[in-house]
Amino acid sequence: MSLKNKVALVTGGSTGIGKAIATKLASMGADIVVNYFIGPEEAEKVAKELSETYQVRAKAIYADVSNFESASALIEETVKAFGTLNIVVNNAGITDDGLILRMSEHQFDRVIQTNLKGVFNVSKHAARVLLKSGYGRLINIASVIGEYGNVGQVNYAAAKAGVIGMTKTLAKEFASRGVTVNAIAPGFIETQMTRNLPPQVREEMLKHIALGTYGQPEDIANLVGFLSSPDAGYITGVVVDVDGGLTI
Repeated sequence: MSLKNKVALVTGGSTGIGKAIATKLASMGADIVVNYFIGPEEAEKVAKELSETYQVRAKAIYADVSNFESASALIEETVKAFGTLNIVVNNAGITDDGLILRMSEHQFDRVIQTNLKGVFNVSKHAARVLLKSGYGRLINIASVIGEYGNVGQVNYAAAKAGVIGMTKTLAKEFASRGVTVNAIAPGFIETQMTRNLPPQVREEMLKHIALGTYGQPEDIANLVGFLSSPDAGYITGVVVDVDGGLTI
């Protein structure tokens, strides 16, 4: 499954799942844009590593995807640097948890703005380029929380459910030009964010995972690689749970 001569943008691509996705796509031959919001040094380091390891072009580009104009500039700079854009992975996201009785309007809004509006912003500005590229893949990182809900995450659940709805709609809108749009819904994946959870929360979660282990960022990245490839050309509008059986 080669992605040679394809250009891929990964939002939130410098750490965790995003870094694993960028690495996987680079290993398949794609040129990579590593989008970041904080940590320019880390993003530049990732881009350099990808370029040196896989002999691809890689560039770190700052953008706040929750901001409409910043997302537009991200796409413009990508096309200016690489000439086109074939694969967009909407991975950037945040959490700000709390029961609805205690959740502030600000907490709700900032998660919706990044996790849902951010996907709209990037997809909106990338759409025209993807539709004209001759080879287009749009992959949204949703969450099983968007399908099943979770106590204390009404903002996150609402945002990720919205991403799933957006994925299905865009799949229909883009189909006539051969651009596929799919979503991946991770379960409990080992990242810095999940490692910081209290031990009792981690232990309780593990009890509900059929395979008995936490997922790794590479589990998500491997599926992104497949959905980005020519082998997945007849798959669109689907949501794939990668959760070790958490939601069985």
